[in-house]
Amino acid sequence: MVETQPRTGRDETQEERADRMWVELIQEVRVAQTGVQILFGFLLTVVFQQKYASLEQTDKTIYIVTVVLGAAATGALIGPVSLHRVVSGRKVKPQAVQWASRMTFVGLLLLLATMTSSLLLVLRVATHNAAVPWIVACVVAWYVLCWYVIPLWTRRRHTTT
Repeated sequence: MVETQPRTGRDETQEERADRMWVELIQEVRVAQTGVQILFGFLLTVVFQQKYASLEQTDKTIYIVTVVLGAAATGALIGPVSLHRVVSGRKVKPQAVQWASRMTFVGLLLLLATMTSSLLLVLRVATHNAAVPWIVACVVAWYVLCWYVIPLWTRRRHTTT
């Protein structure tokens, strides 16, 4: 009787794997891109509102930092599209997937920072409450749990190789 080993993973070539990973990555980036672009677009309008002139200097500084973070997040999350366009047909898809994945990870970190500073600014202006930093910290902890801790725990717990 011939004993067969259970199959693990997929039976795909390096190119097929790169193609699959690229499609998956682009689907993920689409979600993040939409969110960051809407947030960034909103941020760009704030400076043109009448209330902006009456903000405290601290709030204006938080706003400027938030806009810069939003711009950086937008760049990192759109980067994979540009990368693909520039290297398309050059037979470097595995390397392109690796770089696009890195850009996406950085983009998500920058999106986290943008959302954190946006929330801080909005809650400071809306409430003038001393609890704002604590509220923001709780929301950031929730983001970190959902975006990083659970995925990394799942990867560590369920990865066999």
